[in-house]
Amino acid sequence: MTAEPPASIPASLSAIGRHKALERLWGTPPGWGALSAVNHSTIGRRFLITSFVFFLIGGVLAMLIRAQLAGPETDFLDAAAYAQVFTMHGTVMMFLFAIPAIEGLALYMLPKLMGARDLAFPRLSAFGYWCYLFGGSILILALLAGVAPDSGWFMYTPLSSKPYSPGINSDVWLIGVTFVEVSAVCAAVEFMTTVLKIRTGGMALHRMPIMVWYLWVTAAMMLFGFPPLILGSVLLELERAFDWPFFDPTRGGSPLLWQHLFWLFGHPEVYIIFLPGAGIISTILPVFTGQKLVGYAWIVVALIALGFISFGIWAHHMFTTGIPHLSLAFFSAASTLVVIPTAVQIFAWLATLLSGRPRITLSMLYFYGFLSTFVIGGLTGVMVAVVPFDWQAHDTHFIVAHLHYVLMGGFVFPVLAGIYYWLPHFSGRKHLEGLGRTAFALIMIGFNAAFLPMHLTGLLGMPRRVFTYGGEMGWDLLNLISSVAGFVLAIGFALVLVDVIQVARFGRRTRRNPWGASTLEWGMPTPPPAYNIGSQPHVASRDPLEDDPDLPAALARGEGYLGQPRNGWRETLSVHMLSGEPDQVVLLPGPTLIPLWTALATGLFFVSFLLKLYPLSGLAFILVVICGWRWMWASGLRTDAPPVDIGLGRTAPLHPTAVDPPTLWGMVFTLMANGVFFGALVFGYLFLWVVAPNWPPPALLAREPVTPLLVIAGLAVGLAAVWRASRANAEGRLADSRSWLLASAAAGAVIAGGALAVPLFTAPAPNSHAYGAAVTFISGYVAFHGVIAAILGAYAWARSRDGWISAQRAVEFSALRLWWLYLGATGLISLALLHGPAWMS
Repeated sequence: MTAEPPASIPASLSAIGRHKALERLWGTPPGWGALSAVNHSTIGRRFLITSFVFFLIGGVLAMLIRAQLAGPETDFLDAAAYAQVFTMHGTVMMFLFAIPAIEGLALYMLPKLMGARDLAFPRLSAFGYWCYLFGGSILILALLAGVAPDSGWFMYTPLSSKPYSPGINSDVWLIGVTFVEVSAVCAAVEFMTTVLKIRTGGMALHRMPIMVWYLWVTAAMMLFGFPPLILGSVLLELERAFDWPFFDPTRGGSPLLWQHLFWLFGHPEVYIIFLPGAGIISTILPVFTGQKLVGYAWIVVALIALGFISFGIWAHHMFTTGIPHLSLAFFSAASTLVVIPTAVQIFAWLATLLSGRPRITLSMLYFYGFLSTFVIGGLTGVMVAVVPFDWQAHDTHFIVAHLHYVLMGGFVFPVLAGIYYWLPHFSGRKHLEGLGRTAFALIMIGFNAAFLPMHLTGLLGMPRRVFTYGGEMGWDLLNLISSVAGFVLAIGFALVLVDVIQVARFGRRTRRNPWGASTLEWGMPTPPPAYNIGSQPHVASRDPLEDDPDLPAALARGEGYLGQPRNGWRETLSVHMLSGEPDQVVLLPGPTLIPLWTALATGLFFVSFLLKLYPLSGLAFILVVICGWRWMWASGLRTDAPPVDIGLGRTAPLHPTAVDPPTLWGMVFTLMANGVFFGALVFGYLFLWVVAPNWPPPALLAREPVTPLLVIAGLAVGLAAVWRASRANAEGRLADSRSWLLASAAAGAVIAGGALAVPLFTAPAPNSHAYGAAVTFISGYVAFHGVIAAILGAYAWARSRDGWISAQRAVEFSALRLWWLYLGATGLISLALLHGPAWMS
């Protein structure tokens, strides 16, 4: 946000006056102004409500599937309609419900759990929501228009390639899901930065609530898991749009490349969904047993290990594709290894349960439902990790049953437990458990009666993805039971919806912290105000409300950090990553339409690409750059500012003058995600080189030194210019600094030109062979980053000229150095990949 040097802190306001002042600062404008909301509570609620709307849509699609499979030779849906319904059911549940529900939960809860007032980048949260809404809407509108994707939610090639899917059905999936994935990557960057930097005072890493650890590891997995799928989606769309044969084996491509890229995302996705659910369980179990969580440190280590292991077993889903036997042995062993960190968590929960005195609430009923169903799903997971068994069961309904036991047991049941646990916090109202217990009974009975028989139909040979079957196969009764039970399950979920709505609208008011919990979100008024907490505490343990039962009242009186509003600033603390000691005050932006305009420009880019209006997509990209420039321009201070009083006898600098502001960490995590994308690109290039037919191709790049030398020269000049500009700025020589910034911008343009010269003049045509397509794509990647480097150099020059940068306020230089270091590393690797074979030959 734009701010001026701090004025003196006003005299203490009354409690009511302070509340009104904070509410004015942090609230969302009424009416159409709500479109400009950036407050994390508002955006989190939007994510949650939208994700559950998509869940209802996915549930309706599931009912259509079960109606079709209820009996043999049913003609309720034809093959084409069934393919769309089946594909959209999986797509909606995985991409439009599960991941966004996690994002919504984290958006809403993270600041509250950590005693903060908002996330690190509120506008990024709002942008992510609009991307999610627009991308999901593309998919649903396509379903209503009869052109929904129909190649399965995993979009295996060649089924999703142009010869087998000539319409826009597959393009809808690739465009819509990629749009949604932009939202997920934004959320990952947001959560990673927030957990590390935006906590209340004293909250060292070992004092963070266990739910925060779960959400942070989930965010890390999202950061590293989504880029490979984004890359695969981009490559497949380029193949469909321009005939670049990345997946065509007749021209040097390989359909297995898509499976590798998809499952590099898809298997971590299972644990991305499971870990937040496990975090909810680890949060509510101590509350309802009266016993502190057993094995806090062991659980943290286990979930970090689970995150690492999950990335090493993606080929667990590819046992039947003909990969080498050594790979089968490795991935089979690794798939069983993942049981260990999961078991650590389960035994910690059991120990907590056995050492306490459980209260049988609705949340605990869903805990028991989670434990039983997830253990069954885990055991069948061990079964399919054994290669000979997987060969027999892989393409059958046994896998459908296993998948639903893992996802329903590992995510939906914990989410329902969390809904009933935090419902008094969300609404400030108390629920009566009669209707909720009826819903629980219907859900448990309906779920198990629907999916337990599928294990048997799978073992009897019923394949997945078939829209009908013959009466002589012996699957009739089992399918009928599954279909009837599926409708019972749907009724149970409908009752949960009715129950939540009637509690939110008509429930009796409840006191704060009705469960007697000890974490900070229950130290706030319920429902919480827009600013969350009257002042931020300094905590000394993981259970601050247990340590000091009077803490909520003291914080409401402003007796913590940042208790007095000033200068119209939205302030929250930033802390040292390890110790949790306050190290700066972050000034957060207020309501703005910039995220919406940026999302609309991004949506125009995707939609114009979907409709083959490629010139319009180029214009849309320019609009995105303009919006991004305007977005960044409105951040920071235009004059140097001294440290400010933060309360409790301490002072801290404002974040534009701090050494490591959250903005810098946001750039670090963005480049990490970018690096994973590049790493997946390198993997794909080398995979095709080693495995695909017709490699090496008939014509490598010409052995010419000009292009690589041009890029190398641009990298050297750009890195040197940024270093010199940063040094001149630190010494107060602003004119020299701006000259070097212009030199860095010119160097970025030179790199872009040198990289684009490769596909234009020396590489084989990209539609002739996968090698030519790969060379063109890698060259385009380097050129794109050169263009961004040029834009960032010009942006820093303009900011310096306009007074936004000084020796004390120099975060732009830190970010620019990081970008150039990344560009240097990826540029040199790209040159080695593209030109090394030609020179070696």
